[in-house]
Amino acid sequence: MRAAAALLSFELSLYVSPEWSVGMWSCYGYSSLSLQCLDYSSGALTGDLCEDLCVAQKLVYKHCLYYDRGKKVIQADWRGQPIILKSKKEIFSSYQHLSMLEEVETQDITETELLLMAALEVKNVLGLELSNNTMGPLWTRRKGPHWKAQVASMWSLLQQEEYIFFSLLQDFSKHVLRIIGSCGHFYAVEYLTAGHAWHKTLFPLEDMVGPSLTGHRSRVRAIIDIALSFLDMVQHFDNDFSHRLHLCDIKPENFAIRHDLTVVAIDVDMAFFEPKMRDILEQNCTGDDDCNFFDCFSKCNLKIRKCGAQRANNNLQVICDKIFRRWFSPSLRGPLVSFPLQPQLQKAVQECAELGRVDAAAHQRPLNSLSELYHLLRVSQQELLRAE
Repeated sequence: MRAAAALLSFELSLYVSPEWSVGMWSCYGYSSLSLQCLDYSSGALTGDLCEDLCVAQKLVYKHCLYYDRGKKVIQADWRGQPIILKSKKEIFSSYQHLSMLEEVETQDITETELLLMAALEVKNVLGLELSNNTMGPLWTRRKGPHWKAQVASMWSLLQQEEYIFFSLLQDFSKHVLRIIGSCGHFYAVEYLTAGHAWHKTLFPLEDMVGPSLTGHRSRVRAIIDIALSFLDMVQHFDNDFSHRLHLCDIKPENFAIRHDLTVVAIDVDMAFFEPKMRDILEQNCTGDDDCNFFDCFSKCNLKIRKCGAQRANNNLQVICDKIFRRWFSPSLRGPLVSFPLQPQLQKAVQECAELGRVDAAAHQRPLNSLSELYHLLRVSQQELLRAE
């Protein structure tokens, strides 16, 4: 009754707050939010943020950041701190229902069975084989009075690739978003400002470290630190998991920078571990153009008219092309900023970006590129420190 009464109060607050109601209707959808809290009050779904969203009203909508075909990215305020709410589909009932919940008594489903189902869903979504003891981040609940709602809510989250990525990797990687909590099919992640291609430095440096970065030398130092973090992320995604992680949509908008200048992947809809990547690339073809999958591509074997399963370019090459070029290669208007070792950095970035196009078979050369860039950026960093 308490949740239902709070829901009525919550709905009335939407009517008296024009900013809220207009924003929620256009992005989140007034009806979908009402259904979310109605489902919570009826016991259909649950989550550690539901009480704050539907009862205490400590989770407050701010504005829509992205909405397309059901996928929502929303900025909200949770107990005084900004967070991001994400969901792949519009409403809870849009997700595939777990038939086992109706076939047997929910309390009879063991945690081992649920972990097995979660592992199968991860294999289906990510192409990864995971043992039960590695599924902990995806299944933290214990049996209680709302067990059926817990199972149904977790099953809706397991149908969202990004949620699985962030959950599995957040304890092992500083380069992915941290998950804060969830309510039904919505999950909350840390708030970070995304980059933008139109931004002069790609990422709003003043938002991350403060107005002190307005000076030229401070901007140069920050960009070098961020570039080094990109290289750290490349090395990490290539080597630190059981399978290489491929990023097939590399652009400033899909990354953000923490206050310590760590690069974070904030949109991984187009990120694939090696087994899934091979399945995606291995398609029929009549030429190399048929083997392009966004930023990931392979070569067409014209004898068998089949794309190679092995990716021909790599994450570093695309980052050099789409991120580093903007920083280290001069445009018609001249260089973005002046760096120590500018000619050497420009040459190294140019060679790194072109590797995927002209010499895809030389697998050792990207490693040399990474080492060279890392060395040049470190030396530049030291020169800036000496200049101070």
